[in-house]
Amino acid sequence: MKFEEQFVRSNNAGKGAADLGDLPEWNLDDLYRDPESEELKADLARVQAEGQAFEARYKGRLAGIAESSDETHGLTQAIRAYEDIEDLAGRIFSYASLLYAGDSSDPVRAKFFGDVRESITEASAHLLFFTLELNRIEDDVLDGAMANSDLAFYRPWLQDIRRERPHQLEDRIEQLFLEKSVTGAGAWNRLFDETISSLKFDFDGELLDIEPILNKLTDSDGAVREKGAGAVAKVFGNNLRLFTLITNTLAKDKAISDNWRGFDDVADGRHLANRVEAPVVDALEKAVVDAYPRISHRYYALKAKWLGKETLPHWDRNAPLPGEPDELVSWGAARETVLSAYQGFSPKLAEIAQQFFDKNWIDAPVRPGKTPGAFSHPTVPSAHPYVLLNYQGKTRDVMTLAHELGHGVHQCLAAPLGALMASTPLTLAETASVFGEMLTFKAMLAKAESPLNRKLLLASKVEDMINTVVRQIAFYRFERRIHLERRNGELTSDQICSIWMEIQRESLGPAIDLRDGYENFWCYIPHFVHSPFYVYAYAFGDCLVNSLYAVYENAEDGFAERYLELLAAGGSKPHKELLEPFGLDATQPDFWQLGLGVIERMIDEIESLE
Repeated sequence: MKFEEQFVRSNNAGKGAADLGDLPEWNLDDLYRDPESEELKADLARVQAEGQAFEARYKGRLAGIAESSDETHGLTQAIRAYEDIEDLAGRIFSYASLLYAGDSSDPVRAKFFGDVRESITEASAHLLFFTLELNRIEDDVLDGAMANSDLAFYRPWLQDIRRERPHQLEDRIEQLFLEKSVTGAGAWNRLFDETISSLKFDFDGELLDIEPILNKLTDSDGAVREKGAGAVAKVFGNNLRLFTLITNTLAKDKAISDNWRGFDDVADGRHLANRVEAPVVDALEKAVVDAYPRISHRYYALKAKWLGKETLPHWDRNAPLPGEPDELVSWGAARETVLSAYQGFSPKLAEIAQQFFDKNWIDAPVRPGKTPGAFSHPTVPSAHPYVLLNYQGKTRDVMTLAHELGHGVHQCLAAPLGALMASTPLTLAETASVFGEMLTFKAMLAKAESPLNRKLLLASKVEDMINTVVRQIAFYRFERRIHLERRNGELTSDQICSIWMEIQRESLGPAIDLRDGYENFWCYIPHFVHSPFYVYAYAFGDCLVNSLYAVYENAEDGFAERYLELLAAGGSKPHKELLEPFGLDATQPDFWQLGLGVIERMIDEIESLE
């Protein structure tokens, strides 16, 4: 899921929407027909009953089962039963989440989502003992049990949960953490979502939702961009106390959890979940920060010159370039562009992506109350992913479609691994999405009819890469500052805004003039709320794909097959093992320079086309 660009990319709400063609809306019937369906009610009851029965059957017995040579198959059966319940619970919660994402301002949907969350949390409490108890089995006993070939299938999952063992708490504390999450972090997440979706921005007397107002920041008229930025800043400013309270509360909530679990650094929990070593992330951060002058500072200086200015006010950062066409890209043209690019790389890739269009797995229109931006929700392996877009016809929206379809294809390929191992750590979760964007970009670039068209495409791609690499590392550095300083007490709105401006000036460089109002723009970034420190995964994925694509361009036959095998591995292998067939190693100090060098060379080419 893209996120700072989720607003940048979806950027012409209400403008020529009729020219986009018929935009698809997803059909959730593959999950459930409606919230009142008998099937859904039965499954809610079933997940509760099966959770209770599972607890009664296995709690307190796992060590004995693992130690008994006659019962090792019983451990496999227990894991499979656990996986089945997880899949069913995931199906129910995915349905509620997707319905809520379609219109989070609807109180009926909001209540349904809240009720389902509580019900699933209650059911999950009966399963909580399982991984905790598995982790108390001695290593040699578990290794011996895995000599059973059936149990060995789950070795990657068992290894992953055992990495959590040093931070595992006593069972009743873990249960308390789980049950309180509904009224703790989960409640604050929901408050943020419902607040963002309900905000109204006054633009010349017209009250706009967040998607169409942020569209104004990419309008071809500079006065419109400035007025749009002012409307955004005003509404964020009026709600600054609420966003500050949400930020302070969630940062403290995380600090309490980190302290109990024994994490030293504020990002250690994220690194563990991502199965990536902290020094690797530190090396990525340093490489990107060192590259600020060569990438973002240099590019924005060029853009200021193209727009005839010494510096660009912040509302011009994503302004259209001179000569950029105003024509909208219809939905049909976007679909053909992406599928053709996928087909040119791998017919299998295109075949899987085609299903999203044919079977209504995509929700594309902008609607009031709809979740902003874009994502691909994997749901559960027994079903299929769903893609949410806010498609509005710009070239960047085509790239967003390519990005989210990459996620969707990845999730489909990994699904046969089952509910416990299909999910990919964030360090590799952006691989297929960014690779899909690159395929689409390269296909479009090959069709550029003039040096100007080529320059515009390159510039658009560079801006996307800056948003994906430079901006996300800047966001990571902002989050680190907030969470570290929160340890010393609550932060005021002025303190948060000051940190935001300091980090943004450092990353964007002197060619971007951050004017009054921009200090509030941290308020709308959803990953700060939902997934602390998620953001570096975007930079990780972009740099990784830049290097991976360079291998592809020079590879012999067989690259596509190896690439699909990487995606199909889901969460069953670490990044080092998955990248080895391509001769890449993210733990090497110079690895990140390979990816950053791709961006620099694109800027070089843009300069040569001047």
